Amino acid sequence: MTALDKTKEAELVARVKAGEEVACARMMTWAERGDPRFAVAYDAFHADLGRARRLGITGPPGAGKSTLVERLALHWRGLDRTVGIVAVDPTSPFTGGALLGDRVRMGELSLDKGVFIRSMATRGVFGGLARATDDIADVLDLNGRDMVVVETVGVGQSEVDVAKSSDLTLVVLHPGGGDTIQAMKAGLMEVADIYVVNKADRPGVDRLVQQLTDILDVRDIPLQDRPPILTTVATEGTGIVELAGQIDASLAEREADGRLAGRRGENLRRRIRRIVDGRLRQDVWELAGLSERLDQGTAGLESGTGASVSAYGLAEEILSDYRERRHGETQA
Repeated sequence: MTALDKTKEAELVARVKAGEEVACARMMTWAERGDPRFAVAYDAFHADLGRARRLGITGPPGAGKSTLVERLALHWRGLDRTVGIVAVDPTSPFTGGALLGDRVRMGELSLDKGVFIRSMATRGVFGGLARATDDIADVLDLNGRDMVVVETVGVGQSEVDVAKSSDLTLVVLHPGGGDTIQAMKAGLMEVADIYVVNKADRPGVDRLVQQLTDILDVRDIPLQDRPPILTTVATEGTGIVELAGQIDASLAEREADGRLAGRRGENLRRRIRRIVDGRLRQDVWELAGLSERLDQGTAGLESGTGASVSAYGLAEEILSDYRERRHGETQA
């Protein structure tokens, strides 16, 4: 990387820090694409991070998460807090399609300069989702946002990992949707710092709250450490003030007793591990030539002309090739 390149990246960092939305969007695009310029820029601004409070919001589809995020953002704007929203849509296969959907769902926020909304469509690829989400949240932090909200659909481990990257995680459920079973399958019960039973004007809300209470009883969590359970009707704004107050109280408590710093440290370690794992995978497959070995072993399969291949057998052969090469490099 030349000195000129670094100068340009430093200028972009300064523009993001000054609050420029166009510069912010450009740096986010670098992050999503895995552009090496983002890593250079990150080295220049990582020491400035940490002021924003990061909130992860996840839960099964249909729970009303987007409406809840919109209501919370409107509440915070009334308190003169700036907000950044990262909306992860794992269903959209098209670039930009998710962005339009989130702009429609959060229509009251789309023209507010105090709110920056960024959508991420996975396009069926989950491997880099957590990395890119962390990076984009950092850009919003650098941009001066007071609150950064990451909204994901809680349907798999990738979304749980994204939720774990936040200072505080809300799991949103709704009555009548088999939410507790879905939440337990997705592992959401373990990541929740606050449970939100949304659409509380529907039948079954008391039953769902009791189910959550019973699950926490079974897990034998001390009363003082139990995630609070709050009810909301996001479409009407009911319970939003109470929820926002609980979020502030939980964050303040964690900051005071050191849990916030500890969580951020653990999140950073997890993030570094993800980066290293990704780089090692790339090196192993590309630099060691294992991709070519895989192509050779599976030649003809897609056209139907190749013989049947044992997945485990070929995997072991590829690993053996890699071990031999590593052994040769060590001996040299």
